[in-house]
Amino acid sequence: MIVVGSVLLGALFLAAGVTKVAAPLQWQAQSADLGVPHVMAAVVPYVELSVGALLVAQVARRQLAVVAAVLLVAFTVLLLVRLLQGRRPPCACFGALTAAPISWTNVARNVAFVVLALSVALGS
Repeated sequence: MIVVGSVLLGALFLAAGVTKVAAPLQWQAQSADLGVPHVMAAVVPYVELSVGALLVAQVARRQLAVVAAVLLVAFTVLLLVRLLQGRRPPCACFGALTAAPISWTNVARNVAFVVLALSVALGS
């Protein structure tokens, strides 16, 4: 079951990275709307692609699941801050696939992804 969770988590990260790389101008605009510094926004898709590919390939699964959990917590904190500020820019979580304004549903989804990442990291 841990392998399935790792592959699912990896696929999520791959999808997020691919959609951002496929539409870089949209990603740049959406990440700027979210308040992500340009330097960070430039590397996020490649970090997602790397983490996703390694998780799918089962390379350092536990360690990368922890990295995935940390990234997801950071993304979730950003969403929470924007929501609490009353700002609702497009999510940009999955690039062009998620152009809807951020909502508490995005936060709940990310919490579920964090739980998945931690179960992969702590699983045997």
